[in-house]
Amino acid sequence: MAEPELVEFELPHLRMTALDLGPEDGRLALCVHGFPDSAHSWRLLAPMLAAKGFRVVAPFTRGYAPTGPAPDGDYHLGALMSDLIDLHKQLDGGADAVLIGHDWGCFTANGLAAYPGSPFGAYVSMALPPVRAFDNARRGLAQNLKMSAIQLRRSWYVLFFQLPYLPERILHRVIPRLWKDWSPPGTDVGDDVARTQAALPTLAHRRAAVEYYRAMIRFTRASKPYAGLHRFRFKLPRTPVLVLHGEQDGAVQVGYLDGAIDALPPGSRVQTISGAGHFLQVDQPDAVCAAILDYLKVD
Repeated sequence: MAEPELVEFELPHLRMTALDLGPEDGRLALCVHGFPDSAHSWRLLAPMLAAKGFRVVAPFTRGYAPTGPAPDGDYHLGALMSDLIDLHKQLDGGADAVLIGHDWGCFTANGLAAYPGSPFGAYVSMALPPVRAFDNARRGLAQNLKMSAIQLRRSWYVLFFQLPYLPERILHRVIPRLWKDWSPPGTDVGDDVARTQAALPTLAHRRAAVEYYRAMIRFTRASKPYAGLHRFRFKLPRTPVLVLHGEQDGAVQVGYLDGAIDALPPGSRVQTISGAGHFLQVDQPDAVCAAILDYLKVD
């Protein structure tokens, strides 16, 4: 299999760079990374999908080199959703295009699955079920309190990132810890940490990665071009979604999947991946690929 090509796209609001692999006329599979990560996390899954005839495009999202920080400084989910719609248009993605999102890419994919005007035909949501699908009512008060305490401890970095100036200046120390904490015990994360650090080479890039969290938690307004899309960021999907989650995910508890299927549209599927942590496409790429192909009914 050939190496992915590095391609640059001039989008309406951003110049975006992406990895491109597979037949140019193949069904588009747009693979979107999260934090702390980059497009390189698809390096194992992409060749498998390309071998099945997909054109796999994995963008480096706003602020992740070689894509630069957003010129308009907007990191709201509406802006991230807009970039993927624009990228789909540039690629002539077609109505059968598949959007595969992990972590922040998953937030974005979930939002587009809820948006009536989305151009994508299928959605895969990895490591983060749609927030509105969480069913806390099926658990007792004591269990909910316990899970909330565990999740708060796991999500310490989200609150830390709300501080001014400091988080982006010591982000290079935070990233290795998160990779280790979120991966199965004993996993060698050194190479993936290095790839992530390389995608955040300057203070401006690192600030951009932190701004994703500031834009979400502070509930500031998305700028005008993205405001309409932004309204759909936490709504339930309108179309079926494949939800994949690592059984050993150290970032988001797998217990939050309980009951999620009942809130999702008919045709959706919720599946855990054995032996995988938060970065399930890195930990268990064969199992992730098999789950996606089975869901899409690709032999």
